[in-house]
Amino acid sequence: MSPDLPTTIGVVGAGTMGAGIAQLACLAGARTILHDPDPAALERGASVLREQLERGAARGRWSAEAASAAAERLELAGSLAALAPCGLVIEAAPESLTLKRELFARLSHEVVDDRCVLATNTSSLLVTAIAAAATRPERVVGMHFFDPAPRMRLLEVVAAEHSSEDALTVARATGEAMGKLVITVADGPGFLVNRCAHPFTLEALRLLQEGIADVATIDRICRLGGGFRVGPFELLDRVGIDVAHAVARSFWEQSFGEPRWRPSQIAARMVAAGRTGRKVGRGFYEYGDGRSAPSDDPLPPELDQDAGGNRLVVVAGDSALAAELLDFAAAAGWDARTPIEAEGEEPWLILDCGADQDDPPLQGGPQAICCAAGSLAALDPGGAAAGFHALPPLGPGSLVELTRGPDSAPAAIDRVARFFPTLGLATASVGDAPGLVLGRIVCQLVNEAAFALDEGVGSPADVDAGLVEGLDHPRGILGWADAIGLDHVTDVLGALAEEYGEARYRTAPRLRRLVLSGRLGQTTGEGFYRYPNDAGSGRLGISP
Repeated sequence: MSPDLPTTIGVVGAGTMGAGIAQLACLAGARTILHDPDPAALERGASVLREQLERGAARGRWSAEAASAAAERLELAGSLAALAPCGLVIEAAPESLTLKRELFARLSHEVVDDRCVLATNTSSLLVTAIAAAATRPERVVGMHFFDPAPRMRLLEVVAAEHSSEDALTVARATGEAMGKLVITVADGPGFLVNRCAHPFTLEALRLLQEGIADVATIDRICRLGGGFRVGPFELLDRVGIDVAHAVARSFWEQSFGEPRWRPSQIAARMVAAGRTGRKVGRGFYEYGDGRSAPSDDPLPPELDQDAGGNRLVVVAGDSALAAELLDFAAAAGWDARTPIEAEGEEPWLILDCGADQDDPPLQGGPQAICCAAGSLAALDPGGAAAGFHALPPLGPGSLVELTRGPDSAPAAIDRVARFFPTLGLATASVGDAPGLVLGRIVCQLVNEAAFALDEGVGSPADVDAGLVEGLDHPRGILGWADAIGLDHVTDVLGALAEEYGEARYRTAPRLRRLVLSGRLGQTTGEGFYRYPNDAGSGRLGISP
């Protein structure tokens, strides 16, 4: 056992999170005292804990002997006074600042000695504000476990304003003994992981408000196009729309009105209507009569394309997306070329992913424009082109978004819709906007992470590990940004800022500086991370 790991750990609160934390403490070898003022809740929590230990042994996660020994380390306490021998007390009480401050004041004044470390599992309150109620604020830290605590691998150890290095060391050692990947982050709204993930649901709500796409379409795009396990509205229904809206309001209030964190009017209306998600049977989806939110989305059948013998597709631009589309089209049997390679010939379809000024004019066939540097209306005002957008990495079953304008030519609309399924890619039709749906959500995720880096909340590796290990994201957002191309990301953000005129879409200084210095990600060998000299040839090795 690590010398920094307390031999006795107290857990306050025997709900789902508290019982899970107590289970981890028992398995780590510590005498564990679980307290809850409600005797029934205490018994329920202990019963769940013991049941989970037995299930883990049955599944081979640990031996039956280890489960039995862990269960024997558990002690139940109906009063706070029983926590006196603890070297660490982890609070898992409801998210009320008043309640937590009262609890920490009682613990530090009346129960534990001055050497005991007090840790809060809060996810939305400032640890510094809780610590202020303790007799020794330097002994207070945040230990933010992710739900469910026994399964999720990440632990955020939060350094409050006065947290001592000794207290942080105790928290880190405890987390590591529990088998967690521990990252140390600065105190602030949402800490690191929840803050960086905040745009996933908030930007989706904004897209819904603007009518860019409906609930099911946005969720489908995020699942297929982004690889997320669930879409933002599925997630909101699972978490509870009321809970998520309260967190959004907390972010907004703690930041004194940060435009990126403005809460959603739609969420507020849903809460007022009592449609708060799965727990009541109605949220963005209906859950009665065995119904649930969609999950599986099979790849559409391959289409037999009749191009009239003309298999020439021109892809313009030097982005990662353009390179992938050239590769995918060639693999699908199309005659895929760059504008220079196809000069003078009439293509069946032209995909403009950011044509270079030195390229020959894009003409001779229907066109579709990638809506990164602007909406279709801004990039082709009054023109006949259709619009599309996708983010690397593309793979079988991935998704490309399509849009159109009032003057888009029927041939452009038809051919772009017929083309992508031949590559094994699904499609979704959405309204016009820079980045369409997925691009807008992902670029805001990248932007929020960059703001967090600028403010010293954590490192790039912490951000990416946190989102993957703490929230089951498909890949680290900053490594993903490097693969997409940081210029693509800033193009979308810049276009949103220009078209909407809102500070909500201003680009984070670090992100802007990287692009201005030519550090665009994997294609240039450096972005948020550095890459080997030949990284560009592998184009999409997402993990740095």
